[in-house]
Amino acid sequence: QVQLVESGGGLVQPGGSLRLSCEASVSISRVYRVAWYRQALGKQHEWVATVTNTGLTNYADSVKGRFTISIDNAENTVYLQMNDLKPEDTAVYSCMALFQRTYWGQGTQVTVSS
Repeated sequence: QVQLVESGGGLVQPGGSLRLSCEASVSISRVYRVAWYRQALGKQHEWVATVTNTGLTNYADSVKGRFTISIDNAENTVYLQMNDLKPEDTAVYSCMALFQRTYWGQGTQVTVSS
C-alpha cells in the first residue's frame, strides 16, 4: 500500500511560480514511475509530466520549458516546479505512482488568475 500526499497548490498571478510536492509513504526509490496529472473544470484528465526511478523525465508539450519534475530520495518526495504559469494551467493537480499497481494522491488546486 502506498499513500501519496500532494501539497503546494494555491492562487498565483499569471507569470508566477509554484512548487507542488508529492510525498510518498514508501521509499520513492522503490517506485518505478511517478507522474503528475491535472484536470481543469469541465475538461478531461491531462498528463503533465513523468519521472522514472532512473531519473528519466518527460513532459507534455503544453508545459515543456516551464515545468520541471524532480525526485528527492531523502524526502521520498517528487516535486513539480511550475514557472511562468498561465490561466490555462488552472486545474486540480494529482500525482500518480506506479508501484506494483497504480496509486493516486488526493490532488491540490492550482489557480492562476489576476
